[in-house]
Amino acid sequence: MNKAELREKATILRKQGKTYAEIQIKLKRPIPKSTLSYWCKSIKLSKKYQKRIKKICLNNAKKGRKVALIVNRIKREKYLRSIASRNKHLAKILKNQDVAKIALAMLYLSEGSKYQRGSLMFGNTDPFVISLYMHLIRHCYDINENKFRCTLQCRADQNIKKLEKFWSHITKIPLSQFYKARIDPRTIGKPSKKLNYKGVCRIDYFSSKLSIEIKQIPNIIYKGPVV
Repeated sequence: MNKAELREKATILRKQGKTYAEIQIKLKRPIPKSTLSYWCKSIKLSKKYQKRIKKICLNNAKKGRKVALIVNRIKREKYLRSIASRNKHLAKILKNQDVAKIALAMLYLSEGSKYQRGSLMFGNTDPFVISLYMHLIRHCYDINENKFRCTLQCRADQNIKKLEKFWSHITKIPLSQFYKARIDPRTIGKPSKKLNYKGVCRIDYFSSKLSIEIKQIPNIIYKGPVV
C-alpha cells in the first residue's frame, strides 16, 4: 500500500469518527499522529463523532494517569529500599551514646526552645519526632521521669482526653504529669479540616544542668563563623 492509498484510507476512517490510535491499528502501520493530523486537518467531524473521540481520549488519559501513578509508586518504593540498604548501618551507630547526644542536640536545636531557662522545652505535631526525642533523651542521660511534664495545644473541637491518652502512649509520660491542655481561641467555632491532626505536644523537662549541656553541644562540635 503506497502513501496515497494510506492517506485515503486514513481519511475515510477519520470521517467514521476513528481516533488516530484506532486508525494506526486498522491500517497496521505506525503512522505518526502528527502525519495523521495533517492528512485529516480538513475533515469536519459530526458532533456525535467529536463526542466519541473526546470520550476515548479522556478515558485513555485516565488510564495513562493510573499507569503513571503505579510506575511512580514502584520507582519510589525501589528508591526507598535503596536508601534503607545504604544507611541501615546508621541504626547501630546511633546506639553509641556520644553519637546519640549529637542527634539529640541537633534535634533540640531545630525544634526546642533556645531561651527557656532551667528546663528543656520541646514541642512538635509529629508523633515520630516526639517519640525520637523521648528515645534519645532517655538513651543519653539518666533521666528522672518525675521531672517530665506534658502540655497539649489543640483546637477547640478536639477531644482532649483522647488526645492526652494518645500522647501519653507516645511519650510514655503518665497522664498525672500532664498540664491542662491549651485550646487555641482562634479555632473556636471553626471545625478541624485535618482529621488526623493531634495538636502540638509540648514536653518540659526540669533540669538546669541538662538544659545547659544539650544547648551547648552544637556550639562545642561546630564553631560557626564569627559575625
